Amino acid sequence: MAFALSLSLGLGACSAPPAAHVDLPEQTDAKLSGDVVTSLQDAVTHAMAATGSTGAVVGVWAPWAGAWVTGLGTVQPGGAGKAVSADAEFRAAQLTRPMICDVLYAQVERGTVALDDPVTQWVSGVADLTDVTLGQLCDGTSGIGSYAGQLTPMWLKKPDRVWNPRELASYGLGLERSTEPGAAYRDSDAGYVLLGLALEKATGEPASKLLQEYVFDRLGMDATALPASAPDDAGVLPGYVSLPLPEGGLDCAAPTDITMLSPSTGYTDSGVVTDIHDLGLYTRALASDALLPQGFDRLAHEMPAYDGAPSWLTVGGGVYHAGSLIGQYGSVPGYATAAFADPETGLTVAVVLNNSAAGSAPAVWLAWELAALASKAPAASGKTAPEAGLPWTAQQYHDSITGAAVCPLP
Repeated sequence: MAFALSLSLGLGACSAPPAAHVDLPEQTDAKLSGDVVTSLQDAVTHAMAATGSTGAVVGVWAPWAGAWVTGLGTVQPGGAGKAVSADAEFRAAQLTRPMICDVLYAQVERGTVALDDPVTQWVSGVADLTDVTLGQLCDGTSGIGSYAGQLTPMWLKKPDRVWNPRELASYGLGLERSTEPGAAYRDSDAGYVLLGLALEKATGEPASKLLQEYVFDRLGMDATALPASAPDDAGVLPGYVSLPLPEGGLDCAAPTDITMLSPSTGYTDSGVVTDIHDLGLYTRALASDALLPQGFDRLAHEMPAYDGAPSWLTVGGGVYHAGSLIGQYGSVPGYATAAFADPETGLTVAVVLNNSAAGSAPAVWLAWELAALASKAPAASGKTAPEAGLPWTAQQYHDSITGAAVCPLP
């Protein structure tokens, strides 16, 4: 009997985590009004033009008013090729970060690791990181540098090269630490790569399997994975980069196709591939703490996003806290992605632009512009519209996108 009880407890400890429930206001089946859809579409096409994107995939979900999920543009420059599908897959970019933090929190709950474990306990060859913890890697407060700026030229020259995550991290570790651990937020792709390596060592499982088991399977994200190789062409939103022209400016007419870039360049920082439906679902899960173990607080150590950041913009636990919205944004060669959701109203926006020449800023500005527009959508029959309470206007970020345009606007 004692043996049977022991075996039962052991099996329970190793069992797969349960399905997660997203507790947000129920989405109405009604459609958004035509005026709202027109304003949303105008915002997206404006951002596409400013960034040189041939296409975009967008999801806007306002539980009290309706939803708008669509693909815009074409898969090739100049309006050529097929229309972009709302079901197209793309790189999630830095939306990968909260996902690997979700794995960390699950392993802390299981007793496999602790948030205050030093990185050196789980990753060899980083002896100077004895003062950096796993929790700080997730929060982005390790002070470790980033590798993308150094490696992007190599990625563009040989996109199919497979990178070892330790090599990626070494480029970030080679930069001088800007702050003491825990003192301030510093964007660090190398930090999230180290977190993935630590969790692999602690669990004995590859990061792709950990993400599948503790994030994707729990939410039913069937179109999402951390792949080992670049996707085939079927069902994929092509990714582009407009490169500099000899005479100045960027080549917006004939951008370089970088779709086949190896996802090993992003690993557990930005390597996940998804679609807009799964991304919207995951963002709602973030806002509602659906994957977070009881008693955990993702934003327990939130910091200003940067020196001089507005008081409504903080970061921690792999996410940004922007006004009432929770989410993340970023860019990888070929894609700029952003997704945010409101834990009270359920308002959710997710976007991807398929040209990364302008960096990540236009994607997050577009997401915030769409959120401001959708927050004022009139309620469907039988529903009540919440009070709009975002600390910015749609026009504010529309103008920001205009000011950051890298391609000619019509």
